[in-house]
Amino acid sequence: MKNNEKKKILIVEDEKNIAELLAVNLMLAGYAYEVAYDGEEGLEKALTGEFDLILLDIMLPKMNGFEVCARVRRRLSTPIIMVTAREEEKDKILGLDTGADDYVTKPYSFNELLARIKSNIRRSGGELIAPEQSADAEHVLTVRGLVIDTERYSVERDGTPIELSKKEYDLLSFLAANLGRPYSREELLEQVWGYEGFYGDIRTVDVTVSRLRSKIEVDPSKPEYLFNKRGVGYYIK
Repeated sequence: MKNNEKKKILIVEDEKNIAELLAVNLMLAGYAYEVAYDGEEGLEKALTGEFDLILLDIMLPKMNGFEVCARVRRRLSTPIIMVTAREEEKDKILGLDTGADDYVTKPYSFNELLARIKSNIRRSGGELIAPEQSADAEHVLTVRGLVIDTERYSVERDGTPIELSKKEYDLLSFLAANLGRPYSREELLEQVWGYEGFYGDIRTVDVTVSRLRSKIEVDPSKPEYLFNKRGVGYYIK
């Protein structure tokens, strides 16, 4: 890989030995990198640098990873993978809800992390979100009262805007573009997350579906849009 083709990754990690290990492995894998050792520095670098992906710890000095993630996501669509020792389900849900694209718990295999890095970079250029862009009819998906604008990256239900994380939006727009076709968790990990084989955690799909339902459905226990065909997969009707 030539130097001018290198993808650039921001490592936000307060434990220097872990940050250095990540940096060495990323360099050997052909990536460029920068390191930030606290949340405030991480946020500043994320917003002023041009990164293809952010590896973000949660337990950080000055500003925790959840806050960093939420504030980055207001400005950028850069892929964010949370890398942390916190493995409770509520932390994973919060991480995804604040805009993280994925969540990897320590200890982890670097090969697994590398596979997820490649998948996320491949599926997103990390460009600025531009809500001011004009929408064209061909960029709008409509499912009854649900309107998905694929240029503005926006969703409305009966005229009311719905705030979604990037991955919730990606999942919704993919299923809406393939109405009525059920997709298994494994298929969604490949099609929406870009993962193959064992590198994706199928619980990530269930968590994202649950969060998406809580936002687009009037009553998530009685869905009108997002259904699960038992033993087959998720689909939008």
